Amino acid sequence: MSNLKVLIVGASVAGPTAAYWFAKAGANVTIIERFPKLRTNGQSIDIRTAGVTVMRKMQGMEAAVRAKTTQQEGINFVRDDGRPYAVMKASGDPNQQTLTSEYEIFRGDLAQILYDLTKDNEKIKYVFGEQVASMQQKDDGPIRVEFENGFPTSEYDLVAACDGATSRTRAMGFGCGVRDHIRPLNCWATYFSIKQDLLEGSKMAQLWSTTGGRALGLGPDPSGVNRVGVLGIYPRNNRDLTLPFREAMKQGDDALKHYVAQHFQGTGWKTEEILKGMMSAEDFYASEIVQVKAPSLYKGRFVLVGDAGYSPSPFTGAGTTLAIAGAYTLAGEISRHKGDLAAGLKGYEERMRPMINDLQKIPPGMPALMAPQTAWGIWLRNTFFAFVAWSRILEWAGKFFAGSFGTDKYGLPDYEWEN
Repeated sequence: MSNLKVLIVGASVAGPTAAYWFAKAGANVTIIERFPKLRTNGQSIDIRTAGVTVMRKMQGMEAAVRAKTTQQEGINFVRDDGRPYAVMKASGDPNQQTLTSEYEIFRGDLAQILYDLTKDNEKIKYVFGEQVASMQQKDDGPIRVEFENGFPTSEYDLVAACDGATSRTRAMGFGCGVRDHIRPLNCWATYFSIKQDLLEGSKMAQLWSTTGGRALGLGPDPSGVNRVGVLGIYPRNNRDLTLPFREAMKQGDDALKHYVAQHFQGTGWKTEEILKGMMSAEDFYASEIVQVKAPSLYKGRFVLVGDAGYSPSPFTGAGTTLAIAGAYTLAGEISRHKGDLAAGLKGYEERMRPMINDLQKIPPGMPALMAPQTAWGIWLRNTFFAFVAWSRILEWAGKFFAGSFGTDKYGLPDYEWEN
């Protein structure tokens, strides 16, 4: 594998993780990222189960993650007046986590950690401000890739799309539309930080919702700001109710901020202060919430990793775990089948499918439980959450909310690496 040339598209989580393991297998890796620099914004994410297993195999990563965790101690589910009706705290056990992970970290901080682990590796080259213009693959030979912004055209033995659920690279490699293989969930989310400390120094996050499937979350940040997540959740039916959100997103951040502000105007709780902070937020980030159900993880020498191939949605708590485990498994299987890319890609698909099928399962009642549509639905949800918290059966609660919260049951192999 020492002469293998690999192109990875996307420098968030899956991309640098795959590069780390491909370099250990002796491959030469180029990572391109369409943004001019590493993106360090985004919401808090969890590393769980198989993700923890892989993290502990990467030298220095677990210590770096522990040093940059959000320090969130749990979640207060609050009423309109701010009083909690349910409290869920971290378990303190990485093998039996609750809604708050022992490895909860902001996406941007995790991306920075993975970049720092790989940027000085002589076998890994980062190219920012670049994206794929076209790909041509003949028979079983290398893929010829042309780039949009001047990076030299070259041939690669393998091209890995790690550029998210709405991957343009997936569309090119599979010869399909960008929204093909996407399963909409009729939800959207925006994330940003505000300078005002509405948590008043607390390390407990707060989650509030109102009618119409509208929810707001406030979380602590060690830097002193508050991190905010805004959710719009619509009924799961055959109508595409996120189209106005996507149209506003195409017009840029200012248009989208006004759309979100109008959607939440006059709803109460702390929305006025939060929306005011949103309008001046410089780290504003937004996305439609979807799942990706690709029929295959590869085509020829083109392969999907992470959200580009199997985004599970935030409601499973498994997106980061799948991205890290998938990147490790791809490099490991190709390394194991030395000189036989087809066998390695087949092994990757066979290893990942059971995990994908398991961790893409959306728990019963989700995402409607996060933000019910009616006042009656909110009362029922609040009563249920209050009972779960009062009964202290957080182990069961974790299993209810995501099958990814328990121990690592997937048995990832210990691959042999050249370096």
